[in-house]
Order: sequence, then structure tokens, then C-alpha cells
Amino acid sequence: MAPIAAGGTAVLPRHVAIIMDGNGRWAKKRHLPRIAGHRQGVEAVRRVSRAARAMGIEALTLYAFSSENWRRPEDEVSDLMGLLRLFIRTDLDEMANENVRLRVIGDYRRFSADTVKLVDDAIARTASNTGPILVIALNYGAQAEIAAAARRLAEKVRDGVIDPSAIDEAAIEAELDTSDLPPLDLLIRTSGEVRLSNFLLWQAAYAELLFVETLWPDFDAATLADAIGTFGSRQRRFGGL
Repeated sequence: MAPIAAGGTAVLPRHVAIIMDGNGRWAKKRHLPRIAGHRQGVEAVRRVSRAARAMGIEALTLYAFSSENWRRPEDEVSDLMGLLRLFIRTDLDEMANENVRLRVIGDYRRFSADTVKLVDDAIARTASNTGPILVIALNYGAQAEIAAAARRLAEKVRDGVIDPSAIDEAAIEAELDTSDLPPLDLLIRTSGEVRLSNFLLWQAAYAELLFVETLWPDFDAATLADAIGTFGSRQRRFGGL
């Protein structure tokens, strides 16, 4: 359970992001093919996204496919794309009915045309929803995101739209993929790995970081509640005293 703050309200992060790691190790421990771990990982996405909604978390961002994941074997990439399409087809009705707004960050247009259309249609169908936001990071890399933001600002300077002196942290944030999301409060990585792997590097500047041993397919509502409890127990000073 999340801790209770003074005044009787639960201490909740507005925006939680998760690096979903450990599908392959989950499968290996059970002498199963990697795709079995990815399938169970999709089940974990369902569990955790529902739990986050029930807790009242405004935005949940999941690192589903990084820009470096193209280095994996072609058949594994194909399996991952297939699971993405299956997830959208099977869960879109629930998201629409639950007032969830689906967002995607990253350059997902590199995917196949049918996948791009499926994602575009899902985003459009939930665009007017006003409830929790489920953000899927697809072909996402934080360094590329920041570089793209810098290019857009450079173009505005070149075109006389802004003066270089006007470029500050807020100007950069406005150009990021996450500009319309609440500030990132909590970033979780599963499976015991302790690194950010090019995920939300700018946004994580003052986020609380939590690295847990749980493999992603085993992550559930109770694990999320424990993470939220840890978040609530921390003192966030944002550089102050």
C-alpha cells in the first residue's frame, strides 16, 4: 500500500515510467524460448497498467522497444512487433472504455506500414479521452530525442522565430516527446540491472530511481504498490535542503 501523507492523502507519483527488463531471463529460467518471456511480459503490461489506473496514477510510460533493439535477431524483433499488434487489438476496447488516452513516444514510423496504421488508429481513437495516460515508448532513444529537440530549436533560431538567448530548460522541454505529460516522478527498472539504457534521460533529472530484482513477467500490482510505497517514503528536495 502507498504511504499516507499528512492530511490523509496517499503519496502518489503523477507519472511513473518503467524499463521492462527480464523477459528473456524469465524464459531461460524455465527452459522456454524467449518469445514465451515476451508473451508473459505483455500480461505484465496488462496487470500493471490496470493497477496504475486503479491507484490513480496519471501517466504510465513503458519502455517497449528501444532504438537499440533493432540489433536483436530479426525473428525476435518480428515476434515483438507481433505482440505489439496483438496487444493493441485485444486491449484497445478496454482502454477506450476506461477513458485511457494512448500515447506513443519515439520514431515508431520505422515499423511496418500495418503496424504504423494500427498505432495511429489506436492513438486517434483514444485522443479525446480525459483519464489516465498510457505511454508506450517505441523505437525510442533519449539521446536521439534530445538531439531532435536541439535541431528544432536551431531551426527556429535560423528562421528568426526565437533568439538564442531564449533557449532555456523550458524551451528544450517543450520540444521533447513528453512535453504534454506530467513531470516524471518515479522511474523503475526491473530485473536487477542498474542503468537507464537511454530512457528518458532529460526527464529523469529529478525523478526518483528504483531498481528492483523482480523480472518483468513477474511484476504485478503488489510489486507496483511496493514501489509506490518506496517512492512515498523518500524525501524529494530537488536540489534544496
